[in-house]
Amino acid sequence: MTPVPALVPRVLSIAGTDPSGGAGTAADTKSITAAGGYAMAVVTCLVAQSTRGVREVHTPPTAFLRAQLDAVGQDVAIDAVKTGMLGTTEIIETVWAWLEELGSQPAQHAARRAQVAGPGGRPPLLVVDPVMVATSGDRLLEPQAEAAMTALCQRATVITPNIAELAVITGQEPATTAEEALDQARAWSQRTGTDVLVKTGHLSGEMATTFWVGPDGVLAQVPTRRLATTSTHGTGCSLSSALAARLAAGQEPAQALAWSCHWLHEAIAHGAELGVGQGHGPVDHSHRSRRLALAADTAPWVPRDAVPPALEHPDELRAVAGVPGLPSPPAAHPDRAVPPQGPWTRALWRSAGPLIAQIQDSGFVRALVEGTLAAPEFDFYLAQDTHYLARYAKALATVSTRAPSAAQTAQWARTAAAVIDDEAELHRTWLAGRELPAESPVCLAYTDFLQATASVEPYAVAAAALLPCPWLYAHIGAGMPHPGPDHPYAAWLSTYHDPVFARMSNQAAALTEQAMAQATPTERSRAARAFLIACRHELEFFEQARRLGDMQAGGAAVGQMQDGGAPA
Repeated sequence: MTPVPALVPRVLSIAGTDPSGGAGTAADTKSITAAGGYAMAVVTCLVAQSTRGVREVHTPPTAFLRAQLDAVGQDVAIDAVKTGMLGTTEIIETVWAWLEELGSQPAQHAARRAQVAGPGGRPPLLVVDPVMVATSGDRLLEPQAEAAMTALCQRATVITPNIAELAVITGQEPATTAEEALDQARAWSQRTGTDVLVKTGHLSGEMATTFWVGPDGVLAQVPTRRLATTSTHGTGCSLSSALAARLAAGQEPAQALAWSCHWLHEAIAHGAELGVGQGHGPVDHSHRSRRLALAADTAPWVPRDAVPPALEHPDELRAVAGVPGLPSPPAAHPDRAVPPQGPWTRALWRSAGPLIAQIQDSGFVRALVEGTLAAPEFDFYLAQDTHYLARYAKALATVSTRAPSAAQTAQWARTAAAVIDDEAELHRTWLAGRELPAESPVCLAYTDFLQATASVEPYAVAAAALLPCPWLYAHIGAGMPHPGPDHPYAAWLSTYHDPVFARMSNQAAALTEQAMAQATPTERSRAARAFLIACRHELEFFEQARRLGDMQAGGAAVGQMQDGGAPA
């Protein structure tokens, strides 16, 4: 399959409605838009439903369905078609008859479609979500319609059934394990030439992995951690639609699958926050878009009045709010491994409490700890951290020369060696043989801030700005469970469990405590502001990998698989 690159892919959803907005054409439209496409919708049936279930279904005549299809198809060059609830044999046959004609009508679109049309004049891309069996297990189609749907599936680019629907399509009993489902999909794909998504969300286990299966076996997998939530209404519609948009944008299957699965996982994780409905609520299709819009906000990170202009006493420094628009978990408390070293560092920690909690609960850190972080995202983060450490070391060297005593100069030097050496060695091992990308804007902004502060600001301000890097890493590490041997980032996480690293982080805190105690009230105020700004830089540094351009990060968390379904 060779996807058609399009700046904004035009994707048509053919499905039923959902007035509560969580499934059907409503979910399809939101998903296609979130995935970067232009969404269009043709309605097959009108459904009176909510988060608590379906009340009634009205099916207009198929002549009106055909009128909708012709109205769109004769005016718009369609890059992908995604089908959902088709409902009856007549609807399925009407849709397929239109799909066969799509390659030749109208004449002004023929040249474009000729580049991508397959046998029988199929559209550029056809993603079929075979809505046949509800989550409850209820059959949604009559036997004749099931046969027609199975025939439509054989003509698709890729199908996205649930476990029960896969069983109907392949004529077998529902799989009880991922291995059984993969065997069913592989054998069927070999017979038909159509690719299959195997979704294990309805099976048991801590992880819910989605597989892309073709005639040659499992081509890619995307693992995500199972979420304890009832906000799952419309997940099947949403995944299929996002996938259609990503494929139509020119991504390879592995890239499109990874993007769609991670986007949907984020949408499910935040669905309950919408507060929609009293049953199985919808997912938050727009959460990723809002997160990225928030990241582009240029409002000052530390408002002018957040820190008193002069700090005479530590109690004058109060907690400063975290990032507006981000969830605010309970304020973080120092772990025993990284306690404050006196009243001033305790005040600094208290002032950054909401922000520190947001860092610890950030999407990047959570995925890193879970082991579900996309491999390209981790690689990008690690490469940027390599650049960061080289410049952080220079800032440490600068501040050591400005320390008020020889003893403190030596302590800064030892701290620099202990904090950097182990991590730099891990970088060299992990990134061996790879060409590093250039510094990211986020990395440059942070290191420029540190180097400028270390060079021109008073000693206490420089010390406070340099403290968050080791202190936050040690704090996060102390709160992490020890990774098992199968954890993909075990070596990295183990670094932050190292007691030597924690001791050196505490040493940096002790040096900052001394500097704050000896500083003037005005210098302490500037130091507190620098500490808060550096903490915000830490959040941005972690999260930057989750803002990568889609084509760069498209292969996220995709493991290439052997035919037997085991990681290669």
